[in-house]
Amino acid sequence: MKRLRLSILILGLIGLIDSLYLTWIKISHTEALCLPGFGNCDIVNNSRYSEIMGIPIALLGALAYLTILGLLFVEQRMPHWQENTSLILFGVTLAGTGYSAYLTYLEFAIIKAICPFCLLSAIVMGLLFVIAIVRLAKA
Repeated sequence: MKRLRLSILILGLIGLIDSLYLTWIKISHTEALCLPGFGNCDIVNNSRYSEIMGIPIALLGALAYLTILGLLFVEQRMPHWQENTSLILFGVTLAGTGYSAYLTYLEFAIIKAICPFCLLSAIVMGLLFVIAIVRLAKA
């Protein structure tokens, strides 16, 4: 169980940093640091799909990663929450993975531009979902 917690912690921090970076470039109108010839973050991050009611999608992602990290903190401090945190973690990562899949579809099919940072977030959330399933099965 310690390995799973460590994996969640590492992936959660990677996802949080990634989402905060994407939020920063969105709200500051800064050009993303994409490698030349490897995607176009600016097209994706400035598309009409990059916000919901004026709120950057990346900020929602950062909140999801903060929730995941917060669950680890609560679980460590209040062991009687462990069963509930596993279920909540499953729900958050299920929603995050589903929405990430939708956004990735939009990148490929509608926007026709790829943001490597967005793909990183989708992969991280997918890995967290797999870990959440394993944890729930063990609980």
